[in-house]
Amino acid sequence: MRTLLCLVVMAAFAGVAIADVNATGNWSGSFDVTRSNGETKDSTALLKLKQTGTEITGTVGPDEGEQFPILKGKIDGDKITLEVQDHEHTIKFDLKLDTDRITGEANMSDEHDSAKAKLDVKRVK
Repeated sequence: MRTLLCLVVMAAFAGVAIADVNATGNWSGSFDVTRSNGETKDSTALLKLKQTGTEITGTVGPDEGEQFPILKGKIDGDKITLEVQDHEHTIKFDLKLDTDRITGEANMSDEHDSAKAKLDVKRVK
C-alpha cells in the first residue's frame, strides 16, 4: 500500500511539472551561425511561439520584420523541436526550455551549403 501511495504522489508531482512548462510567448536573443566553410555570423533571433498541449506553432526569424512559419513543432517535457522553412532552406531546431530561457542548436543543409547555429533566447516580458 505504501509503494502504491508513493507512486501516486510521484505521478501527481510529475503531472504538475509537465503542466507548468509553457513555451507560449515571444522570445528574443542571439542566433550565432557557423557555416561549413568556417564562416561565422552573429545574428539575432525572435521566436513567437504558441503552445497547445504538446504542439508548438508560430514563427521564427531574426526580427519583427522577417518571420518564417513553423512547419512542425512539438514539446516533450523541456525539449522543443521545430522545423522552419526560410527562403529556400529547412532549418531544424533542437532546443531546451528552462523557465524563461530557451537554448539549443539549429541545423540547415542542402546540396550547396550547411550551417549550424547556437540559439539563446529569453522570454520577452
